[in-house]
This record gives sequence, C-alpha cells and structure tokens, in this order.
Amino acid sequence: IEAELRASIDLAGQHDIPGLICLSGNRLPGQSEEEAIKAVAEGLARVAPYAEQRRVNLNLELLNSKVDHAGYQCDHTSWGVAVCQQVSSPRVKLLYDIYHMQIMEGDVIRTIRENIQWIGHFHTAGNPGRHDMDDAQELNYAGICQAIADTGYDLYLGHEFAPKGDVAQALRRAFAICDRG
Repeated sequence: IEAELRASIDLAGQHDIPGLICLSGNRLPGQSEEEAIKAVAEGLARVAPYAEQRRVNLNLELLNSKVDHAGYQCDHTSWGVAVCQQVSSPRVKLLYDIYHMQIMEGDVIRTIRENIQWIGHFHTAGNPGRHDMDDAQELNYAGICQAIADTGYDLYLGHEFAPKGDVAQALRRAFAICDRG
C-alpha cells in the first residue's frame, strides 16, 4: 500500500492533482477504535512526508457503514479527525462525503464549519438514493455549499451522484446549486 501511495503521489504531483483519495479499511474483530485510529494514522504517517514534499493531500474518505459500506472504520468525522491529528501533517486531510455523513451524523453544516481545517475534498450526492440534488432528497445543497464557501475553502468539491435523467443537465444543475464562491 505504501509503494502504491508513493507512486500515486508522484503521478498526482506530475499532473498538478492536489489530492488523492485514501481509505481506512474495515474494522477488525477485537481491535478497539483507538487501536484502529492509531493503525491508520501510523500508515498515513509513513507516506505523509512524501506527500508534503510533492504538495499532494492524502484525503481519507468518510463513508457510511450503515447503508453502503458495512464495517468501514472511518465512518464519523470525529474518527477521521482523530487520525489527522495523530498524523499531524498539513497534507493528511479528510474527504468529507456529504451523502455518507448525512446518513451517519446529520448536522452537516455545523460539522463542516467546525472541522473545515481537516477537509481537503468534498463529495456530493442526494440522499436518499445517491441521485440528483433535487426536491426528492433531504439535503439543502445550496445552504451546504454556501456554508462551505463562507469558510474560505478553496479546494475541490466533486459530484458523485447517479443522475436520474440526462447526465449533462443534472451536472449543470448541480454546478448551479453549488457555485457559491
């Protein structure tokens, strides 16, 4: 994994890609949350200096373990922040997936505001269903994206939803909703 991350960091650096997505893996039987956080932090700490040299963020993705990724470790913002704090590198961040954290935590805007210093990338998708940002889902992306813009965040927000209709139209609508900066 370390060699693969180093190669990916090199590739990202060569192409001015500011961040890579990293995953924590699943919980292990008998391993405490503290032990799991420490293990993930130790693994990321081995490559963090390399990422720092090449100015590439390692974005640890927050996923839900309730619906889509049973057993996934990094399923709460506080878990991911604890990893980032232990690594203590400006290049180890979180990928805050709004869809997943709505399922696990709710309170998305407050959580983003309180943890923005740890966030290196965002993903969007409607909930329920991972579809368009429309009236059939429970997230107010105009408000969420305004809150993100108000923090001064200047990195990326990626759309990770499955459009119900025309893809280009859905992406144009999503861009219009999220373009708050």
